[in-house]
Amino acid sequence: MKILLPVDGSELSLEAVRFVLRMAQDGLQINVVLANVQEPANLYEVLVAHDPELINRVSAQAGLHALTAAKELLDAAKISYEREVAKGDPAHTIVDIAERFECELIVMGARGASALRSAMLGSVSNEVLHASGVPVIIVKPPEEVLAE
Repeated sequence: MKILLPVDGSELSLEAVRFVLRMAQDGLQINVVLANVQEPANLYEVLVAHDPELINRVSAQAGLHALTAAKELLDAAKISYEREVAKGDPAHTIVDIAERFECELIVMGARGASALRSAMLGSVSNEVLHASGVPVIIVKPPEEVLAE
């Protein structure tokens, strides 16, 4: 089964990675696409940087950095993966990545580093759930995280 794992580097997004690892330990044959979506530069960033290529490089580096902890978990479990760093609206870009890589399932955290944005504009995971053509598993944070 080909699974898309969108992560933003937060501990909560890593819960989705751990969930997929448990699925593999239980015997599910998986192929993973590890993805990070960077939001487009805002007007201030464009005005300050003056160089669109610089913004693209910084965005790509930030995306690769956000994948680091998830890559370490997958490497330790000897799970092979493809990776993708994209730029755009997070929910729709996640759905596009799933379609492009022909993923059969999306597994993602309930909320991540952009919790404030999600609270104000609607949950990315909720948008993916409604827009995706494949099943979506939303992994909630552990109880101890909810209690904090």
